[in-house]
This record gives sequence, structure tokens and C-alpha cells, in this order.
Amino acid sequence: MDFEELLNANKIERVEKEEFDSSFAEKDIDSAKNSFDSEDYDWALSIAYNAVLRASRSLMSFLGYRPIGKEHHKNVFEFLRKTKFDETLVDYFDSIRKKRNKFIYGVIESTSKENADVVISKAEDFVHKIRTFVHKIRTQNLVEEQIKGDKKLNEVKK
Repeated sequence: MDFEELLNANKIERVEKEEFDSSFAEKDIDSAKNSFDSEDYDWALSIAYNAVLRASRSLMSFLGYRPIGKEHHKNVFEFLRKTKFDETLVDYFDSIRKKRNKFIYGVIESTSKENADVVISKAEDFVHKIRTFVHKIRTQNLVEEQIKGDKKLNEVKK
């Protein structure tokens, strides 16, 4: 994963790596479902989007980065594209980002019950997939560390 382009464009910056934590994203999913049950579909969409954003930012922190700048939400999705994470879901939630922006910042655009239901479902899928993605990265890192350790051991034996 090469993030130099985003670093050079001041869209992200390096930070100390943190452990991945999806608990806040999962809490947001539950809140989105509660809003949906209360028939507040616009807010349900916004909270489901927030779950995706939180999971994505946690992935970034896990890898040692964070978004910066005025368009930090947009920069999160650019970062996700560089990771080769599920492009279809990234594109979908990037479009939801734009819709949410209109809702939050003044241009009222009502969300249907059906649309809110789909967004919540896809947000759940997104959070699940990002947890799996992190698990694969951890596994790959462990294998790489084992290989390095084996090479060092072989060098010592020589």
C-alpha cells in the first residue's frame, strides 16, 4: 500500500499506530437501527455513514495515518482506495458521504425508508469487511515477522 501521493498532497499524515477498534462503529450501527425504527430515515443514513467513517479512520490509525485538511472525510475514501479495500463499497459510501453532506449542511434531501435500510445493511457489511481486512493484515504481518525471524536464525546458524 503506497500512500506517498496522499502524504505529499497533505491529505493524510503519519501518526503513531493504534490498535484497530470497531466498537464505536458497531455502536453507530445500533444507533442507526434505532433511528430507523423511529422512522427518522435521514438521521439513520447519517449515523450509518458515521459508522463507516469511524471504522475507516480506525483502519487508518491501525496503519499509522489520519486524514487532514478541509476535506478529511473525502480523504478517508481516497485512502481506502489506496488500500485496495472493497472498491464497490468505498464508491458507494463516498456517494453517501455527498448525500449526507447535503443533509447535514443545509440542503434538505429526504431519504426513503428503503434507502435508509439499504445504507444500514451496507454499513454493517462494510464494518464486518473492514474487520476482516484488518485481520488479514495482522496475519500477513505475523507471517512476514516469522519469515524474518527464520532468516535471522538461519544466518546465526551459519
